[in-house]
Amino acid sequence: MSTSYKIKDVADRSGFSAATLRYYEEIGILPEASRTPAGYRLYDDHTLDRLAFISRAKQLGCNLDEIADLTVAWDGGECGPVQDRLRSLVADKLVAAQQQIVELMTLTSELQHAAATLESHRPDGPCDDDCGCVTDPAGAAPQQVALGKKPDHERDTPPIACTLGSQSMLGRLDEWQRLLGHVESRDQIDGGLRATFGPATPLAELMRLAAAEQDCCQFFTFVITIDSRGVALEVRAPDDGLPVLHSLFGNPT
Repeated sequence: MSTSYKIKDVADRSGFSAATLRYYEEIGILPEASRTPAGYRLYDDHTLDRLAFISRAKQLGCNLDEIADLTVAWDGGECGPVQDRLRSLVADKLVAAQQQIVELMTLTSELQHAAATLESHRPDGPCDDDCGCVTDPAGAAPQQVALGKKPDHERDTPPIACTLGSQSMLGRLDEWQRLLGHVESRDQIDGGLRATFGPATPLAELMRLAAAEQDCCQFFTFVITIDSRGVALEVRAPDDGLPVLHSLFGNPT
């Protein structure tokens, strides 16, 4: 037998505000609530389950239109169609996120170049072609795409940077994504992540990619282990590089 909840109870249990619950009902993401004789909304356990599903979809980056479409599948009562739709959405969002990583890293490189330019020439009079205020002065941009700033006492260590161009970087992300599809678990280790791979993992490809990544992102360290737990890749980075590490290789599960 389902329990009835007032809107404040549902807000407390679900984490959604009362205003959000009313809005979701208005746009059809939540079905219209029943009412008490005094006009107060009443919700049931099914609504709480639905809100938990909506919360998960939001966590995965789904917008309201996508959530509305997903709830139609969810209302069918079968997990399979819901998983199929979510899998497709997650795959699309993963591609978009990888592209954003490349764009942000490229923008960081351009900003780094601009910062260096703005320090190199200060004319006595008006701005000129070499001051960097109006145009990009002639000269090659830095080859490294900087991803973070190292503290002064660590300047002798490898910078949090990647030497790949934006197109090569996108291709590398695609290669890693295909290989990381074989990962069965991710565990946190001191300074990084341990990804354990399944038995069908192409080991030659794992070694090739780890070596290639070490060449362009020298702030990473890679160790491939084989023991009773299976084949694993241990990736470590300085504290400044951990966000990049997790964006590429995932978070502990």
